[in-house]
Amino acid sequence: MFGIKFIKVQPTTYLLQYRGGKIVREGLGHSFFYFAPTTSLVAVPVASTDVPFIFQETTADFQTVTIQGQVTYRVGEPKRLAALLNYTLAPNGQKYAAEDPEKLPERVIHVINVLARAELQKLPLREAIRASDELVKAVKQGLVGSEEITSLGLEVLGLSILAIKPTPETARALEAETREQLFREADEAIYARRNSAVEQERAIKENELNTEIAVETKKRQIRETQMDAERGVQEKEGLLKKEALESNIGLEERRKSLVALAADNAKAEADARAYGVSSTMKALGSADAKILQALASTGMRPEQLIAFAFQELAGKAEKIGQLNISPDLLRELLTPQPARK
Repeated sequence: MFGIKFIKVQPTTYLLQYRGGKIVREGLGHSFFYFAPTTSLVAVPVASTDVPFIFQETTADFQTVTIQGQVTYRVGEPKRLAALLNYTLAPNGQKYAAEDPEKLPERVIHVINVLARAELQKLPLREAIRASDELVKAVKQGLVGSEEITSLGLEVLGLSILAIKPTPETARALEAETREQLFREADEAIYARRNSAVEQERAIKENELNTEIAVETKKRQIRETQMDAERGVQEKEGLLKKEALESNIGLEERRKSLVALAADNAKAEADARAYGVSSTMKALGSADAKILQALASTGMRPEQLIAFAFQELAGKAEKIGQLNISPDLLRELLTPQPARK
């Protein structure tokens, strides 16, 4: 009524009241009545503001990447900002009379874009998509020292890069290359594992072979020891056999000498008997045959004498005409006679 209005702002809004081109009241969270026809109100929010951003830039190898992030800032010097941008409220006191307050985030994003471009143009694609931390540090440092940000009276509270992404085609190519690299690494890991298994198997085989060699060496030593022992036994047996053979040879020689001596004795004895028989025959050769026959019949049994008589008769059979022998005589001759004592 009659142009008098009331305004009340939040504690996070810096309010300036102009009348006659001069500031008559300023501060945070003011509330007062004012005369609208002669008063201009400037409201500058000083609370922190989160502004997301997304833009595309080119890397050093001419690859396009998309940068997505967020910046947080606040108005540190509201009077300086109000002097550069139009934060005047509309006559109704609810909205701004100009669009400058809406352009402030765009100005901040433009500064970030320029700083990020300068950094990305130094990096190739592979390094750029992994350089979010380095990019945040460089861009934040550039914001703090930026004349445009300082002249606007802004304080940068925080900056974060959420993603640095290549184009879908480039991303697929990188994924394919990375996938192939992973496959190669997997193949190398499989090869290394198989090679390790082969090495271990070879080590096991070598240990088994060394064990077998050691066992065979021990067996050979045992066989050599046994052969030495058997050789010693054989040598002893050979010595015993040699001694026995020498003893048998000595016995055989003694036997031969004894046999030769016995043969010499038998020969001497036979020579003696032959000499005796020869002497006897020589003596009997000069004697009468009848006398010798009579001497031979001395001591004969009757049947022998009768047989001798029959022999004499048979020698003179041509002179005998007829000879009768009685049965009693034949029976007497055929009956065995007891031996004489």
